[in-house]
Amino acid sequence: MQTLTALSIASIIGMTASLALARDLGPDEALRLRDAGTIVSFEKLNATALTKHPGSVITQTDLEEEYGKYVYQVELRDPQGIEWDLELDAVSGQVLKDHQDT
Repeated sequence: MQTLTALSIASIIGMTASLALARDLGPDEALRLRDAGTIVSFEKLNATALTKHPGSVITQTDLEEEYGKYVYQVELRDPQGIEWDLELDAVSGQVLKDHQDT
């Protein structure tokens, strides 16, 4: 019984910790970071995403803080209707992930 209780507590702590590792940033905080020069402009981040998939349309963007780093997430739809998910380092503009949405 004690083992089961310990495992339950450990899993709850683990789930709570993972929630704290990534958080969405609101528009006010995102603009503050951009204006302070902490992150690259949204226009530049969007342009980087669009160069990876020419002719695409941006359908959604989000700025998150993950593990202490700012990550800009972009969802695109290309001319063939294929959806793509990109993650960019919001500080450097480097593409971190680029994969087809399944």
